[in-house]
Amino acid sequence: MNREETTAWISKGRAVLGIELGSTRIKAVLIGEDREPIAQGEYAWENQFVNGVWTYELSSVWQGLQKCYQDLSKDVEEKYGVKLSRLAAMGVSAMMHGYLAFGRNGELLTPFRTWRNTMTERAAAELTELFQYNIPQRWSIAHLYQAILNGEEHAARIRFLTTLSGYVHWCLTGQKVLGIGDAAGMMPIDPKTKDYSQKMLTQFDVLIADRGYPWRTKELLPRVLLAGQEAGRLTETGVRLLDVTGRLEAGIPMCPPEGDAGTGMTATNSVAGHTGNVSAGTSAFGMVVLEEELSFVYRELDLVSTPDGKPVAMAHCNNCTSDLNAWIQIFAEFANLMGMNVTKEELYGRLYRKALEGDESCGDLMACNYLSGEHVTGLEQGRPLFVRKPDSRFDLANFMKVHLYTSLAVLKTGMDILLKKERIPVRYILGHGGFFKTKDVGQRMLAAALDTPVSVMETAGEGGAWGIALLADYLVRGANKQTLEQFLDGEVFVKAKETYIWPKEREVEAFERFMERYREGLKIERAAVDHLC
Repeated sequence: MNREETTAWISKGRAVLGIELGSTRIKAVLIGEDREPIAQGEYAWENQFVNGVWTYELSSVWQGLQKCYQDLSKDVEEKYGVKLSRLAAMGVSAMMHGYLAFGRNGELLTPFRTWRNTMTERAAAELTELFQYNIPQRWSIAHLYQAILNGEEHAARIRFLTTLSGYVHWCLTGQKVLGIGDAAGMMPIDPKTKDYSQKMLTQFDVLIADRGYPWRTKELLPRVLLAGQEAGRLTETGVRLLDVTGRLEAGIPMCPPEGDAGTGMTATNSVAGHTGNVSAGTSAFGMVVLEEELSFVYRELDLVSTPDGKPVAMAHCNNCTSDLNAWIQIFAEFANLMGMNVTKEELYGRLYRKALEGDESCGDLMACNYLSGEHVTGLEQGRPLFVRKPDSRFDLANFMKVHLYTSLAVLKTGMDILLKKERIPVRYILGHGGFFKTKDVGQRMLAAALDTPVSVMETAGEGGAWGIALLADYLVRGANKQTLEQFLDGEVFVKAKETYIWPKEREVEAFERFMERYREGLKIERAAVDHLC
């Protein structure tokens, strides 16, 4: 679309908006007729560690959404000379899982407990045994059961339980619904009914029956919707929450709210059987769409869903680039101290590319990037570490390389189960997220880690905001005539430009040797958790 066509498209109210609340930024993407981004807005935010809980204040959710939307509106006006007032459709996505519990009058009963928390070990283990189905610590049902085990008084007063995307959508539309991908991180989904597992709901109700709570579990949960189903419309109240100018018109149809896993699958065209993708940023997750059940219940793997209801195995890691980002911020401070004018993009690009000059052994350096706990490796808390021996080759290239490798170590642990133990056939893995923004670097390292070809699209950095915009567009321009898979293949990605990197044998072997050192180094991490309070 040229500028005149785009301006007309926006003026007629035919553009589609996607908003995603990620771990470190809230991002809005507006897409045009060809479904490419035509305007963007963003707002940086951070979680807080308060009284032992990783959380965000709900007031900061709305502050961030408003500022992000203002930034988008400004971008539209500067590029096209029009004010954004009408939309064809919109959707909201956010970090999956976690615990948002509300009372009878819609009041928040306890601070938002995000996916990053690892406080539900007992609950997750007991539910996994009961259901014979892996229940990760960050899932909503694990948080609910842990609150019950802890005797938290608010449990009796819960009337609605949801995720961050479900909460924002509820406030914007009045509808207590959730896309099936995000719902799968609350309570296990039955792939046949494409709804919460009735068997497991009953098992849970029986488990807690002696507590005498005035609710059944399903009564607390949002209704499950599939991609292509309308999930309500933006209300006048919702407009006031989002657009402080009040210019945006109410009545905009909204797609089901989704988690970042579902929007990641959409943004990488990874919703068909045996397709795989890796999202790597603050956290990381690798996903493969299944056509057969796994042979075993693995604690390292979540079983979730595509936005249209296909089962997915997901290796989720709480920690990916957070510690690496902190180190790069130190380099940014140094550059500023020395009076150097270096942009964030240039700094990341140069430092990432420098890592390619590192030794195969990363100079015998060791790092652990656990800002928070990591369930896959059995750490309930995190202590970011960098360790070297007196004779280690301590230079910038090896320093960057070991931190990039470490960012992928937990992900590899889970993905190896799918690719090597379960031998699920995947032609290639499609990478997206901030880890892949610097050309070839993250892609090459992931190929070495997984011993699998890795593809990256030109849209690799667009992420979930673009993915939820595509799901909103599917609602109004595709769902009545084709499946989500057909829509993505035939209308969105038909001309997509991809680059592929194949694993090199020496680099694969080097990464395996790194993993041996990494696993040994976790003993140091354990000691740090135990003794560095």
